[in-house]
Amino acid sequence: MRIAFWLVLSVALVSALPLKAQREKLPWDDRVIVEKTWPNAIKTSTGLRYVILKEGKGDARPKAGDLVTVLYQGRFLDGKVFSEETNPAQAFRPRVGRDQLIPAWEEAIKQMRRGEKRLIIVPYELGYGTKGDPPRIPRKATLVFEIELLDFANE
Repeated sequence: MRIAFWLVLSVALVSALPLKAQREKLPWDDRVIVEKTWPNAIKTSTGLRYVILKEGKGDARPKAGDLVTVLYQGRFLDGKVFSEETNPAQAFRPRVGRDQLIPAWEEAIKQMRRGEKRLIIVPYELGYGTKGDPPRIPRKATLVFEIELLDFANE
């Protein structure tokens, strides 16, 4: 009886391990750069990493269907900027949950509060994938974005 209990417990523990295990999403060379440059970045269960640069206000967070107003800068790990909108008068205004954003942005924006600014480190699987977005973004590119959530509303 005692052996059967330990056997069942062992099988249960071993079968639960893969559910908790997480494969590293960044290629080795990129991971070395990221961990050196942003050692305090928080890693989510999806592999997205982020650093809060400026705290937001309130408790409300964007949800699917909300129109968000954001400023951003996108760059490669070497610092080269590939896209940006930093002028509040021309802010980027996508709708959350409507396939207008890469998966990393969807995840990050839904966690942010009004006025918050985050740096996010995006593994290619949460960005532009294995194909990239030629000619601007090469295939399997790890990307870095600074995103500032100015406002959001369900319009």
